[in-house]
Amino acid sequence: MIKEILAAPPRLGGVRLVAIDGPSGSGKSTFARELVAQLPNATLISTDDFATWEDPVAWWSRLAVGVLDRLAAGRSGGYRVVEWTGGVPRLGAMRTVHVPEFLVIEGVSAGRSSVRPLLSALIWCEVPDQAERLERAVSRDGETSRSHLTKWQLFEQGWFAVDATRECADHVVVTALGNL
Repeated sequence: MIKEILAAPPRLGGVRLVAIDGPSGSGKSTFARELVAQLPNATLISTDDFATWEDPVAWWSRLAVGVLDRLAAGRSGGYRVVEWTGGVPRLGAMRTVHVPEFLVIEGVSAGRSSVRPLLSALIWCEVPDQAERLERAVSRDGETSRSHLTKWQLFEQGWFAVDATRECADHVVVTALGNL
């Protein structure tokens, strides 16, 4: 897979845009960090920097206007990171994104249909067992997030059914507990 990504043509100006998508608890963040470590001049952005429980996907224009459009034009971009203070999301610090060779975006909706023409690669991560994914996500985010994560799983099932993300993926990575 890495050879294919390295050889893929840039479609976001001179940047190779790689999306790592899949349901919560499927190992996207871990896989993304491992991938970025293998790519030259790579920058990683997580959709967690944008999404909130109440706004799971409608924030995309902030990423597109602040980062993607600017990188396509060969200019640095940036965005304000969503920070969770006391469990409440608010816009926090500004993050600058310089023009990289590879931009990896990971998280639910990273490979959405609207960005696919710009992608050099779309990678889908999954753990087939929904209950296992929930436990992985709760282990990561804490027991107080269980009810939010349960609702989030229902949302993302509908999102992925409509967006057909998995069906459009160039690569599918199936992970299991303990082998990431």
